[in-house]
Amino acid sequence: MKKSVKILWRVAFGILALFVLFILLINFRVIGNMPSMEELENPRAALASEVIADDGTILGKYYQVDRSSSDFNEISKNVINALIATEETRFYQNSGIDAKGTLAIPFYLLIGKKRGSSTITQQLALNLQTDNLGKQRATNPISRGFQKLQEWIIAVKLERNFTKQEILTLYLNTVAFGDNVYGIENGARTFFSKDAGHLSIEEAAILVGMLKGNTLYNPRRNPQLALARRNTVIDNMVEANFITPAEAAAAKSKPIVLHYNKIDHNKGLAPYFREVLRDEVKAWCKDHNKADGTPYNLYRDGLKIYTTINPRMQLYAEEAVSRHLQTLQKYLSNQNDVKTGSVWKKWPQYLDKYTKESDRYRNMKEAEASDEEITKSFNTPTKMKVFAWRSYTEPDLNEIDTVMTPLDSIKYMRAVLQAGFMAMDPESGEVKAWVGGPDFRYFKNDHVAKTRRQVGSTFKPFLYCFAIMNGMSPNTMLPNEPITIGNWTLSRNSEGSVGGSISMAGALARSLNLVSAYLIKQIGAKAFADFAQNKIGFTSKIEPYPSIALGVSEISLYEMLQAYTMFPGRGINTKPIYITRIEDRYGNILETFAPVKREVISEKEAYTMVKMMEGVLQPGGTGARMRGTYKMQGEMAGKTGTTNDNTDGWFMGYTPKLLAGAWVGCENNFIHFATTGIGQGANTGLPIWAYFMQKVFADNTLKVSSSDKFQVPANMTDETYSNFDTNVKPGAEAEDIGNGSESDYQTGEEDMYSPGADKPAQETPKPREEKPATPKPKEDNKDKGTPAAAPKAVYPPKKDN
Repeated sequence: MKKSVKILWRVAFGILALFVLFILLINFRVIGNMPSMEELENPRAALASEVIADDGTILGKYYQVDRSSSDFNEISKNVINALIATEETRFYQNSGIDAKGTLAIPFYLLIGKKRGSSTITQQLALNLQTDNLGKQRATNPISRGFQKLQEWIIAVKLERNFTKQEILTLYLNTVAFGDNVYGIENGARTFFSKDAGHLSIEEAAILVGMLKGNTLYNPRRNPQLALARRNTVIDNMVEANFITPAEAAAAKSKPIVLHYNKIDHNKGLAPYFREVLRDEVKAWCKDHNKADGTPYNLYRDGLKIYTTINPRMQLYAEEAVSRHLQTLQKYLSNQNDVKTGSVWKKWPQYLDKYTKESDRYRNMKEAEASDEEITKSFNTPTKMKVFAWRSYTEPDLNEIDTVMTPLDSIKYMRAVLQAGFMAMDPESGEVKAWVGGPDFRYFKNDHVAKTRRQVGSTFKPFLYCFAIMNGMSPNTMLPNEPITIGNWTLSRNSEGSVGGSISMAGALARSLNLVSAYLIKQIGAKAFADFAQNKIGFTSKIEPYPSIALGVSEISLYEMLQAYTMFPGRGINTKPIYITRIEDRYGNILETFAPVKREVISEKEAYTMVKMMEGVLQPGGTGARMRGTYKMQGEMAGKTGTTNDNTDGWFMGYTPKLLAGAWVGCENNFIHFATTGIGQGANTGLPIWAYFMQKVFADNTLKVSSSDKFQVPANMTDETYSNFDTNVKPGAEAEDIGNGSESDYQTGEEDMYSPGADKPAQETPKPREEKPATPKPKEDNKDKGTPAAAPKAVYPPKKDN
């Protein structure tokens, strides 16, 4: 052998030895950042955490990357066949690397053709590197070559440690389908609103076809290209003998029919609830660690959060709120002080505050615009999109293009009526529906748990209950006469009536303030405040002043519902619960949640209150329209509530199986209804409750019926306290139009713990605004041309055609 040939062979063997050594160094993680076998067996791809309703459907997700995971038997065989036919027909014959395809690459390059040789296993290897190590597909030829070697090694390891089915499953769970959607299950749900196990031939071909280019072949964005690609995949399936030509022809003849349902946190069912839940689960994650000692990550660890929300009830609740707010808003918007914007003349400091909090103001300040330029900008008519009621069944339609000045848009949006509504099982504590506002896209502040407002007469049942506990009965006759507490005299009820006497049941039904003031004077403000704070368990501050008898305390709807559970719950106070359990991505239960219960009053006292509160909904009661206007049947009880100047309208109501409450008002308490008949709780909160319960009663699947009965305690007669034929003088109409101001009844500090103290009245509190729990939505600050006209604010705004 010639010396030159020997040298050539030595060089060849040396290069081969170096290559083998290089491969070994990569394999044993000496060079590069090769994932360990443990990481490959347990890929930690970022999975979206799912919020699951009580029927197993997904309410929403929390994610950085919207990804889901499936088992092999949960994936349609059409998907598997389409994948193998299109990506790698020799998948079951190779060992992770397609030697034939790899060796053919140089020949294809010589003739100027590009040919991919990566097997499904190699593609999975690349996906696992990007997921486990946070890498991206390299673009530099040298870096890409090194990455390719890693892919080969990982592919061989995967083939040695996983079955072919497991490799296919892992691959389909890691691929991207565009629109920030990852995983075959998520792709199926997003594009076709079905699970991956029920995808048809043509649907499977669409999704597999997207793997070549998930933007280019996205059927939502490029339907024609997606159709052509789909048909190519179907042809591949015929060529691979997975389907017959007849099946292919039938599939190719069908148009692309999408049922696109990308879960958007701003849309879908229960967005306010999901935002409150997000904060709670994030806090839970900080206190709970994974096996590696690091805290759980809500956005990456694929948690499954099982909730008590019932999707049907949630839908009925959202429609009820939207339906009634749409009606009420017309009255408020046409009210002169709102329509002209004159309501802001007394409160310019708030308008200035909201202006400076806007994105437009901040952006102009950052751009170093002068105050004059900013003022001019806020008074220049601009094209914009704002919230406007157009449909209560299709919330996406509730916005409109219009032209108004940015300053007027602030006035307009602050005058949009807000609402909170929650429904729960009073015995189990399970929250079934949660509506925190009119539209989460525009109004982020949750009015169920995150805001506190004066509760008005909805607080009176606790006072009457305390009176029952202290020896009175529903039939005890009480004076409806002027009363003096300290140096202050209450001369008449809020609706103007005065005189005579009435049974305690009748006084509650008619919500007479004179009688409530009499009760608090007899019982003592301190004793009642102690009962509310320490026995019932209110966390909101209940000041020990007589004014609490009329509901001047600021309490959240969520907290009020918990307190009300003691009436239909037979004396048991049950804390609302909306999470039943949290699981990890593998289905392991991390924590379960149970309701917290406390006995607050006796079963007999609770039932007595139920019967008294039934009178509120009977003729003569403040909630009589429940049975009159809304024709509601069956056993039910409740209480209306209205605060001064119709600022807050409330209704708390319950049946034997369901407790629900509604609040209606504006963010700023100086924007309110001027007309008592429109602004009282019986006209603002009560109709929402009625609309909701009408749908619930009509839905047999919910097992809540108008035939349900309140359970009568043992050894107690089923009395009805509804005799209002007393000597109360004419004028005591069934209206609940205000709770008095705090200064009306708060006549001192410590001395007011006992009845009869004589101290000067305190100043009436200043108007208050509710601070959003989350940042305000961004404004569209782009000026898309100069409008032809410069109209003033329009309420509601005119559509921009």
